[in-house]
Amino acid sequence: MSFRIIADSCCDRTKETEAMNNITFIPLTLSISEYSISDDENFNQDDFISRVDEAGIIPKTACPAPDAFKKAMECDEDDIYVITITDKLSGTYNSALQGKMLYEEEGEKKNIHIFNSLATSGLESLIAEKIYKLASSGKSFDEVVSETEDFIVNHTALYFCLESLDVLNSNGRLYAMAASILKKIKLKLICERTTEGSVKLAGQEFNSNRALIKMANIIAADMKDKDASDKKIILSHVCCEDKAKLVAQKLENVGFKEIEIVKASGLNSVYAAKGGLIVSYTK
Repeated sequence: MSFRIIADSCCDRTKETEAMNNITFIPLTLSISEYSISDDENFNQDDFISRVDEAGIIPKTACPAPDAFKKAMECDEDDIYVITITDKLSGTYNSALQGKMLYEEEGEKKNIHIFNSLATSGLESLIAEKIYKLASSGKSFDEVVSETEDFIVNHTALYFCLESLDVLNSNGRLYAMAASILKKIKLKLICERTTEGSVKLAGQEFNSNRALIKMANIIAADMKDKDASDKKIILSHVCCEDKAKLVAQKLENVGFKEIEIVKASGLNSVYAAKGGLIVSYTK
């Protein structure tokens, strides 16, 4: 059976996803005051962050309309796998579900599954790569869905370290008082995604580089008793490739098959903000 992968634009673009000829990206919308752009292949991270700095305000984001997913499903392929950002951060997952419902209301019959990535960024990319390999190997639709759902929950992880907590605070991810205190003492938080798709604290440091090294050590400890020879790690940065290279260097001894550094997509550039680093990996 032929298949198509549909991913929202929170899925960071890797060498593997760029090489796929059967993947469709559904863009979210980003806005800074009156300036608005689509988070698509033309997104320019440096220009966008420069505009954010100049405006001095926190950008707003909007998830795709259900019709965008519906139209993407009107393709020639028989099996459709949709990947979205965690439903704890965006309404995109629900929008995709509604798009599927609209498509099926027209009497169309296809195998369609909506994956809640329980994360964002490079972890979505790893899910897309996993689906591509499974489906290309001849696995049935149900087998691909079952193995991918298990992969998401049990065989992936995501950590991040941010230079600024302003966006998380503005989106209600931190209590205002806690955010104010953390900002004053310049504490750098290391956070990880939970298997429920939310965020929890994994560590903290008073210095950015020390926080990055601690994050690398946490990941190395997580992989200590695992064979990483067929595993991949993606480091998605927001205007801080030097930080990504530092963490990549600290993780070289883990033995990952591949370490890839990419620029974060538009939505992830908003959430992580300038200087933010998101690390996604298989385990």
